[in-house]
Amino acid sequence: MIERTLGEILSDPKISRIAPDAIRKWDLSKEEMWNKTLSQLREEHFGGELREGFDRLFAAAETGEWYYPLYSAEECAADPEQEGANLVWFPSEAAGADNKPYILLVPGGGFVNVWNLTEGWPVANQFNRLGYHVFILTYQVDSSDRQMERNMGDFARAIRLIADNAEKFHVCADRYITCGFSAGGYLVCLWNTEKGYPAFHLPKPQATFPVYPVVTLRPEITYAGDDPEAAIWLYGCDIETARRSAYEIPDHAEGFPPCAIFLAAGDDLVNPENSKLLAASLEKLGIPCYLEIGPEGGHGFADGTGMCMAGWTERAVRWFEKSVVSD
Repeated sequence: MIERTLGEILSDPKISRIAPDAIRKWDLSKEEMWNKTLSQLREEHFGGELREGFDRLFAAAETGEWYYPLYSAEECAADPEQEGANLVWFPSEAAGADNKPYILLVPGGGFVNVWNLTEGWPVANQFNRLGYHVFILTYQVDSSDRQMERNMGDFARAIRLIADNAEKFHVCADRYITCGFSAGGYLVCLWNTEKGYPAFHLPKPQATFPVYPVVTLRPEITYAGDDPEAAIWLYGCDIETARRSAYEIPDHAEGFPPCAIFLAAGDDLVNPENSKLLAASLEKLGIPCYLEIGPEGGHGFADGTGMCMAGWTERAVRWFEKSVVSD
């Protein structure tokens, strides 16, 4: 696998349903990386264990029960932007996994892509090895309007789909952890506000693991900036109105579960102040929070392999098991 090119792997018919979403809304066949081997990609473009992510994806595909569209053909015909939103199921073979909460994994991508290639499949594989069943969410991106509302609807649809098939998936429907990266980190945080699980009358997560997340719209540290068109597209309102609402997550964090946040100090894409601000808000509210800031590195460390953040997935679940479950 490591010496196969990205194009060869993604052209394999076994994974044809999810292959276009390796990086959703990005045609990788037109990029130079398409003809590079996984070993070259690791050296030149991405960190992390791409090979192990693909190995796990192919193993899931071999079972025939792994890919689940969130919306029906009729729903997609009525609203084409819902087409392609899906869950990929990676069950863990570890003893005791059925008795643990499942993990809903949400890759990032700036709300215009979904990076399953780096922040989805390899990370899910790590959580599997740690004894957790994982569902990787490919959500709507680059929509025409009200992106956040659409994404909260995607979350609700995903959790209900899992609940409806809880026996098949070997999970308890109301026990889950969310984990999201960057833009996905914003979404897993937003899910804990009034715009998320309470609005859909769904269970509260048992914990959440935001990774280099966006959480604030404050102009001095914001990710989206003051672009009025971006605000309307993302929030369905102007930026000032969004700042006065639950979209300003640190000011509306009272519904959060215990939270473990991971980032690197050298992140030049999402200001580390985002995570510090969230952690301070949670501490003030008395909500258990673990904040880990790696001494170096930048944005997009994904599974952390070969970097200062190596092993963050294990530290996340061990913190959860020691500080949340044991209580």
